[in-house]
Formats: sequence, C-alpha cells, structure tokens
Amino acid sequence: MTHLWHDPYNEIDRFPQGAMPAGSVVRLRLKVKGDLEKAYVRIWGNEGEHLIPMRHVSGVTYEANVNVGTKGLLWYYFVCETSEGKVYCGKPIGEVCADYVGEPPSFQITVYDPAFMTPAWMRNSVCMQIMVDRYFIGGGIKNPPHGRGAYLHESWNESPVIRVVKKGEDGEGIDFFGGNLKGVQEKLEYIRSLGVNALYFNPIFRARSNHKYDTGDYMEIDPSFGTMKDFENLTRALEDAGMHLILDGVFSHTGADSRYFNKYGTYDSVGAFQSGKSPYANWYRFGKTRSEYDCWWDFDTLPNVNEMETSYLDFIVRSENSVIGSYLKKGASGWRLDVADELPMDFIRELRRRAKAEGMENCVIGEVWEDPTNKIAYGKHRNYAIGDTLDSTMNYPLRENIINFLTGKIDAYVFAEGVNHQLATLPKPMLYSMMNLLGSHDRPRIINMLCEDKNNDLPYEKRKFIPLNKKQYALGKERYLKAWEFICRLPGMPTVYYGDEVGLTGVADPICRMPYPWDNEDKELREEIKRINMNRLSSDVLKRGETKVTAVSADSVKIERTIKNGVDAFGGKARDGESTYILKR
Repeated sequence: MTHLWHDPYNEIDRFPQGAMPAGSVVRLRLKVKGDLEKAYVRIWGNEGEHLIPMRHVSGVTYEANVNVGTKGLLWYYFVCETSEGKVYCGKPIGEVCADYVGEPPSFQITVYDPAFMTPAWMRNSVCMQIMVDRYFIGGGIKNPPHGRGAYLHESWNESPVIRVVKKGEDGEGIDFFGGNLKGVQEKLEYIRSLGVNALYFNPIFRARSNHKYDTGDYMEIDPSFGTMKDFENLTRALEDAGMHLILDGVFSHTGADSRYFNKYGTYDSVGAFQSGKSPYANWYRFGKTRSEYDCWWDFDTLPNVNEMETSYLDFIVRSENSVIGSYLKKGASGWRLDVADELPMDFIRELRRRAKAEGMENCVIGEVWEDPTNKIAYGKHRNYAIGDTLDSTMNYPLRENIINFLTGKIDAYVFAEGVNHQLATLPKPMLYSMMNLLGSHDRPRIINMLCEDKNNDLPYEKRKFIPLNKKQYALGKERYLKAWEFICRLPGMPTVYYGDEVGLTGVADPICRMPYPWDNEDKELREEIKRINMNRLSSDVLKRGETKVTAVSADSVKIERTIKNGVDAFGGKARDGESTYILKR
C-alpha cells in the first residue's frame, strides 16, 4: 500500500514557509513510500486549476515548483497514480496530512500583495483595551450622563446593572460609573509602568448607552467622557510617552437615538426617522412606514446603514473632514472596525486607503472572530489578509485555542496545529500585528474562563457578579499567567483587557465590564504581568524574531524564537538572539 507524507509547516516540504507575496514561487515536496507511477500536485485559485507533474528528487522525495500567481487563496493537494489506482494526500483538521482514496481537504497558501505592510509600532507594542467609563474618574469629578434614563452608580465598586427589555423598548446599558478621558490621562504613567505602550478604547463618541456602540454623533466626544479638548490633550500625552491609541469605529449601524436617525427628537437635526427629506434619509433602509427599518440583529435601537451610500461614505471616509481623517489628524493611531464582517469589502478598502493617506503608520484592525484568511460571512468569502483591507484582526481563534488547551479540551498536538496554521497562512505583516488577546468586553473574564466557572454563560437575565472561591481563583490565575507568557512570546501585539492584569473577574457581558478595582488589586499578579510585558518589550527576538511551535508531548508545547545574522523577520537590523518557552498545562 502506498503512503504519502507532506508537512506544510516544515521548510523541507514547503519552502518558503508561510503566506506568499503574489508572483513568487513555492517549492512543494512529497514523500512517497510504496508503489508509485506518477505524482502530481493539483492547485487551484484565482487563475483556475492546474495539475503539475512532480519530479523525483532522491529516495522517496518528489518536488514541484509552483508560481503562486495573483493575490487571493491558492489551494493544493497531491495526487499519486499507483498500480492499484489513485492515492491522495491532503490536510485533515487537526493533523498535518493524511492519505485519502478520494479527493481530500486541501492545503492553503495565502497569496498577498507584495506591497502589503503594517505599522511597525504594532509588532513592537503591548496593548491595553480600556472601557473609559470603567477605568478611572479623572479629577475626582463624575460627568453626569446625558442619555434618557441614564444614571450614575453611587459606588465605583457596584456591579453593572442587568435590565431586560422587550422588543420595541430601550433602556439597556444606561448605568454609568463616571470614568473619563482625564482619568486615563492621569493613569498614563501607571499604565506605561506595566509595560503597556498602546491603548485600544471602546467607542468614545456621543451615544446614549454606556458601551457607546449606538453612536449618536461621530464628531463629538461623549460628554460623560469629556470634551474634544480632553481627547486632544490625551493624544498629545500619549505621543509624549511614545504610546499609540486605537479608536473603535462603529460604521455598520448608528444609534436610533442619534443626530442621523433622531427617533426620539433628542438632536436639533432632522433625522431619517423623522422625514424622508432628511439629509440622512438615504443612509437607512425603511419599509412601508418610517417605523419599519432594517436593524442590526433586530435591535431597533441600532438601525443599519447603507455603507456605500455616497453621502455616508463621504462623511465617514472620503471628505476632508471625514470621521476617519479627523481623529487621525487629532492624534489617534488607527481604528478597530466593529463587526467588520457586516461592512462591505469595498467600504473597508476605501477606509484603509484614507487611513493610510493620513499616515502609513495608521492601523486598521477588524473585529473578526474566525480565520481572517478564509472567512465565510453571509454566504460570501471574505479574505482580509491580502493587503487591501485590514492590517490585523482580534485574534479570537488563538484565544479559544489557548483556553481549550489549558482546560484540557484539546491536546498539545491539536493546539500546536492551530498555532502553526496561523503562522503558515497569515502574511507576515499581518501575523506580527495580530491583536493577540485573552479577554475582551464581549467575553467572560479570562480567569473565569480558565477556571471553568460554571456561571460564565448564564442567560442574560440571570447574570450577576459571583465571586470565585479561592480554589477557582488560584487555578484561573495560574493558567492565566501561563497563557499570557505564551501570548507574549508569539508574533503579534499582545492585548490585555483592563483589569485582567490585576485579577478582575466576572461572567459574560455586562458583568465582564466591571470597573477597574483600584482598591482591590492582586498586586502579585500585576507584578508578574508587568515582568512578562517588560521582558517582551526589551527583546527584539520576541517582537520580531522567526517562530517555531511544536508539541513535545500531549501536555506540552514549545515555542522557539530566533534572530540570526543581525536581521529580524522583516529584514531589519536586530540583535541576534534565541528564546525558548515550554507551555505545560
């Protein structure tokens, strides 16, 4: 019987490794044990399908050189003709390769624009995600919330409120704690001391809710957080500290309570809900009446927009004073795009061009929960990794992989394959810019996840703050430190969710959005996170070295980083170095 072998993560079998610039050539090798008459590699992609003969190199090895063609995805598998018929070699989920008697799953090569480059500061940064309302009250003064029904908590240490509303009602997310932009600025020295040199803010523009994903006015800082002057003061302070700020842009929908829709008459504008003659009327999709309109996931507080409507596109992207351009001019370093899968690809392309026109070091990051190279969303393929849309995405696949490994749901071999898949398929500029996270505002706190708290995903109406017991916390903390060490040894931009570094816990939204525990920090944990962060920031090899990940047993994964001959992964000058870390669960 004939057996075939091809390891896409080994440079002997596939060289060069990783994603490939368009027009380049990759050498593919196949090892064949047993009867063989002819060997082929079948490839297909943007330029059609081809069956390429392989030549015998030596012993059991056959090879073919393949031009990867134009940017997109190139797929391949191997076909061998034997005296007993055809045998195939392809890639099953969770393994390197396998023999098949029928057409197998394919290996993937991501082919990207050779000009694709991402901001250098991203691969040299450790980032912190901050919800401004929940971080710190600057000047000791709480700005009163402005939205209908909104109110301030009396105590900083109270739990976020769960308020269940019916369709057609509103009122969720209207409790505030008083954190503001001045508060972040006052804590910059502390943040920097943790080894953090980049910030990502959840939305800060005027909106009714505390989470601000229901934008009311893109061109105004929410009064609860401060003023435009406060924003400009903060960005100047960040620049002086050598730090960067990523803003959250919500462009697939606005709030119903907004200057543009104005369902409740809050604003002095004529909104689209109020009149078909509104300058914003074409931004939205209405039914037979103004009360019937297309909403984001059926939330009538969040009317969807027509992103490619000329006046909307001009306002957000194209005009001299566009939303994208204005905040970059005021000192922001980039944008994270909320629900990127729901934005037209052409919209993202235009947004990218505008951001880069303001400065090539501006970044565009997408909220994409799956593999950004081969995502299928709403029945359409979306490849964010070829250099014309996003620089980076929130690396939820990595997060899930780490959690599953440390909690025993998968073994080290499956874990390593998941990491290697990203190393092999993400273009190097994107790989080294990925927002590598363990926590976020959309998931239970990481310590809760790692101790496998049974309350993590309670139904919304039953969620509340439930303290972990000592055993749970100790287990979650131990695993978190292992996970963060691993994150900080991978290519990318490690991103900590505010409070995780000091042991903040909580189940799913909104309990995962508790205020920062200034009077109840786990100082031991904080110092360990600081040590890990500082180790990364001081190490060329951890920030820009080449990477190799292997499973050394079912319970251990080894990550090796190297810089040789004074040249980093991007061809830049760097100190030679080697670093090895073994993650044991």
